[in-house]
Amino acid sequence: MAAVEELTDHNFQETVEGSSTPVLVDFSATWCQPCKALAPLVDQVAKEYEGKLLVRKVDIDQARQTAIRFGIQGVPTCIFFKDGTEVDRFMGMRDLNQLRQSVEKILD
Repeated sequence: MAAVEELTDHNFQETVEGSSTPVLVDFSATWCQPCKALAPLVDQVAKEYEGKLLVRKVDIDQARQTAIRFGIQGVPTCIFFKDGTEVDRFMGMRDLNQLRQSVEKILD
């Protein structure tokens, strides 16, 4: 599987709000150490739930309008969307099991 695709201000709405599959969006920044620690876990979840969950990333410095739209006040922040609507979010580091639990809650 390829790396998790990064979204921009231009394709966020079409990708996330137009998806019939639940979506996990990892809002992060290149300078953020906790983001770097969370990234491999997000990649792992993307592999494990391929076909059931769409996983994408947003660099808050590159997609400022999207970060503002969703009130991102710290990174990493992960937001879960279902039918184009935010259904859950968390901010900060999570371990793989906590991340899986969040995903399972959305997929139920």
